[in-house]
Amino acid sequence: MTTKAVCVLKGNGLVQGAIQFEQKANGPVVLWGCITGLTEGQHGFHVHQFGDNTQGCKSVGPHFNPQSKKHGKPKDQERHVGDLGNVTAVKDGVANVSIEDKADDLGKGGNEESTKTGNVGSRLACGVIGITQ
Repeated sequence: MTTKAVCVLKGNGLVQGAIQFEQKANGPVVLWGCITGLTEGQHGFHVHQFGDNTQGCKSVGPHFNPQSKKHGKPKDQERHVGDLGNVTAVKDGVANVSIEDKADDLGKGGNEESTKTGNVGSRLACGVIGITQ
């Protein structure tokens, strides 16, 4: 059985995009998509706790972290489930996957905020992940 989902991303400015999710049986979740309107460089990508976007991206809560772990790299044992690392936007502002304002220091920044958010800064776009057919 294959489960599919999609997240349409919208920001306050020009940032927008769509991310597709797919999981076959008990395999890993595979993500792909495109985000436009970004500044060139690295941007953090995370799944957050809530699908509440009543206050834009401010009301989505912390990173999805059901096991109460510290922020880390996607392949680290100690990481939030929602920590998906960084993606890079090229000169024309297009990235394959990215949501947040700054590069994620992957929990290695040496301060308390690093272990919570990776020091990524404000959110540029957000959306709700919904199951598709």
